[in-house]
Amino acid sequence: MSKTDVKTDYQIHLECLNRFVDLANSIKDEGVDIKMVAHGLMSASGYYTTYAIGGNGGGLTDSGVEKVTATYKSELERIQKLKKEQVDPKV
Repeated sequence: MSKTDVKTDYQIHLECLNRFVDLANSIKDEGVDIKMVAHGLMSASGYYTTYAIGGNGGGLTDSGVEKVTATYKSELERIQKLKKEQVDPKV
């Protein structure tokens, strides 16, 4: 693999994001309520984040939960800012 074939973390992030959104849309298209799909994604993210940080048998400490919660909040704020900019580029 050449240096030009190496993906950046950002590219990998976008690919993962798009795959999750595609899967969510597939589940929605099967007739599952969009709010249930969103709840399932959020729960899956919580489980996977706990696994990624704490391992198979581990869990998060209280401070770990606070750090993950702050990260989710920051990401939601970033997404909302992007959404507002898409609607009104002057914002």
